[in-house]
Amino acid sequence: MTGWELPEALEVAGRSEPIRADFREVLEVIRLLDDSAEPPEARAYLAMGLFYRKFAAIPLAARQPAMEAMLRFLAGGEEDSGPAGPRLIDWQQDLPLIVADVNKVAGCEIRALPFVHWWTFLAWFGAIGEGQLSAVVAVRDKLRRGKKLEEWEREFYRRNRARVELKPRYTPEELAERERLNRLLSD
Repeated sequence: MTGWELPEALEVAGRSEPIRADFREVLEVIRLLDDSAEPPEARAYLAMGLFYRKFAAIPLAARQPAMEAMLRFLAGGEEDSGPAGPRLIDWQQDLPLIVADVNKVAGCEIRALPFVHWWTFLAWFGAIGEGQLSAVVAVRDKLRRGKKLEEWEREFYRRNRARVELKPRYTPEELAERERLNRLLSD
């Protein structure tokens, strides 16, 4: 690929596999991959089942290359650039901020469009300048690194604490343990 194409199929083990490339479907794939309630193998299987239009036809021996191709597609066609940094954006929690800022860049309501390729969405996302999302991410990053917040950032954080703080994700086991401890404390 030259970077000018918007692929709707990926090369997997010598075969062209059709994919779901609309940003809404890809965000659902990401949600499935991030779902700590499921074991990693189940997450991968469910995500690939949604992402590949003909997932059942992909041979078992090609599932690992299919996963790698899917992850490369999610990364905008880029190769893995090393270990991931700390999580500063949550696609579900930050959805209202992301949509508002991407709408501003795109010049329209993107959710009303019948199809927006994931890479187009990523390009718009990457063009987001200053706005609420960038303010939230900047404050999260400073808090994570233990940096002192400027006066406006402290005020922003005070007024938008629920938006700024990433909600923890718990596995079913962790939720059950929390529930058990809460019952013990309330007795």
